[in-house]
Amino acid sequence: MYRPMTNELHEQWEARTRVVLQPIAAPSILGLFGFAGATFMVSTYLAGWYHMANAPAYLFPFAAVLGGLAQFLAGLWCYRARDGIGTAMHGMWGSFWMAYGLLWLLIATHVLVAPPADGPFLPIAFWFIALAAITAFGAIAALAESLALFLVLATLAAGSAVYAWSQVAGSHGGVVWGGWILFISACIAFYTAGAMMVESAFGRVVFQLGKLHLRANVPGGVVTRPIEYEYGQPGVRAGQ
Repeated sequence: MYRPMTNELHEQWEARTRVVLQPIAAPSILGLFGFAGATFMVSTYLAGWYHMANAPAYLFPFAAVLGGLAQFLAGLWCYRARDGIGTAMHGMWGSFWMAYGLLWLLIATHVLVAPPADGPFLPIAFWFIALAAITAFGAIAALAESLALFLVLATLAAGSAVYAWSQVAGSHGGVVWGGWILFISACIAFYTAGAMMVESAFGRVVFQLGKLHLRANVPGGVVTRPIEYEYGQPGVRAGQ
């Protein structure tokens, strides 16, 4: 027989519940640092900060492991933390960085020919069209999390879109602009990951992330509740 949940029944349920904690660190700390490091290296190359004919061959191991493997693993751990945004964004961009590393490995081993420096090159363009579209949805969802995460994804989507256009039009200026926008995204990701790591270490807010809850933006405030009965799974905190 169905009995609707009342306050009395809810209190009885809480009193009889055995809580087994399985705390995990916020996976996006690793994911955002991995993304920031890989994107910094590649975006500065696209923006023209340094010029080497075989530079991508030196970049791909770093991008594939830090931006790819580390970020993909962070996406899997985000799934365990019930963080849909982190699961999608880290999982997708981690997969991209591994694919990007594999692409340049095939180029370095002369299995494939390197794309022209100034384009047009439609296969790469369509890579970034897909990335920009999915990341734009992630940016919209991130508005429910924090301003910092929204800015990371919004600039990432914009940089991907500009770079995709540069590969369609064969515009060197578009490549440079895309690189600069991606560099800005990497810097914001670095700040966001750093703020999350410092908050985790000190147990309180130190650097603001622009969260919706006002207390979460006050330095020194404690806003994390590790046990959340209202989500139906005590001992497991929803999100990060």
